[in-house]
Amino acid sequence: METAIKNWNNEVVGQFALEESLFGRAVSTSLLHEGICMQRAAMRQGTAATKTKGLVRGGGKKPWKQKGTGRARAGSRRSPLWKGGGTVFGPQPRSYAYAMPRKKMRAALYAALSSKVQENCLMILSDWATLASSKTKQMAQALTTLGLSGRVLIVASASEEGVYRASRNLRDVKVLAPSGLNLYDLLWSEVVLTTPAEIDAIALHWKEINV
Repeated sequence: METAIKNWNNEVVGQFALEESLFGRAVSTSLLHEGICMQRAAMRQGTAATKTKGLVRGGGKKPWKQKGTGRARAGSRRSPLWKGGGTVFGPQPRSYAYAMPRKKMRAALYAALSSKVQENCLMILSDWATLASSKTKQMAQALTTLGLSGRVLIVASASEEGVYRASRNLRDVKVLAPSGLNLYDLLWSEVVLTTPAEIDAIALHWKEINV
């Protein structure tokens, strides 16, 4: 499986062979949905909290004596039955994260990469040399020249500091290292922009377990 390599003038300068095991998978929407649900659950803050009757203020003294008043027995003003009392079974801080099998998650990531190839949404550049000046204006002009609009995911190694600096002020542009590639950002993006070196790094990082 081959795809074109382009320069920053949007001209084809070569061909690059993509690994079938990563970029030639069948796309399973149910698998992608399962992976996204897991990742979004892990992103939840889980900070919602209510006060139980042991946490609300007051209630140290018995409101009235046990017998002889004609009223129902009461031991604390913090009772959930009273106004200002505690909450029963209310939310408490927690983690919503859960895990799906690693091989299954990797298969979902491969399916997402394959979908980008099938939809012609993977663009491979020859190199990052054009962005050596780290100017945001230069990056914006380069994306326009390449005909890219909407949400763009750039996969660049951490050593490419110019790419990161040139992209951080662009609203719909996100930069990730090959090792940080994930299902959510892949499906969030409309186009993935990278170079042959990063494609090799992705393959090297994710081929530890064959799924």
